[in-house]
Amino acid sequence: MKKHVVAIIMGSDSDLAVMSDAARLLDEFHISYEITVVSAHRTPLRMVSYARNAEMKGMRVIIAGAGGAAHLPGMVASLSTLPVIGVPIKTRTLDGIDSLLSIIQMPLGIPVATVAINNAGNAALLALRILALSDSQLQEKLARYQKRMNAMVRKKAAKLKRVGYQSYLKSA
Repeated sequence: MKKHVVAIIMGSDSDLAVMSDAARLLDEFHISYEITVVSAHRTPLRMVSYARNAEMKGMRVIIAGAGGAAHLPGMVASLSTLPVIGVPIKTRTLDGIDSLLSIIQMPLGIPVATVAINNAGNAALLALRILALSDSQLQEKLARYQKRMNAMVRKKAAKLKRVGYQSYLKSA
């Protein structure tokens, strides 16, 4: 069995729909990961144990999604020296702004890289870029991924020019 190098953790299983975007991208790049629920508030001792043992388990990056008070990414970052990428989860009350501010406003000494609300895909891409610093094959895969995105946008731009915006919208 391949050793996991990325941890995808979330404060609640209700975050799984968002966090699964990170898993899908890591699958696409054939990067092994572990995905689990670790609540900073409901299972604080589990969170402490998870954060302190992640590096020993072989993890190199932690992606942590949380909504509301969103303490999980920052608390994990305070307990580990691994890079932590926070994913603010959209909430019903404040549309995820509360989550975003809770994750992004970390005190000096506790860095958490933060992506846009519900953007676990970008968290996975950032994790891949971190891993690619020491993996030239992964760097090449990322370069090919960017070229595919570029080609996709150019194809859409050409179609829009060819058919006009009204036909384009009808076909979308």
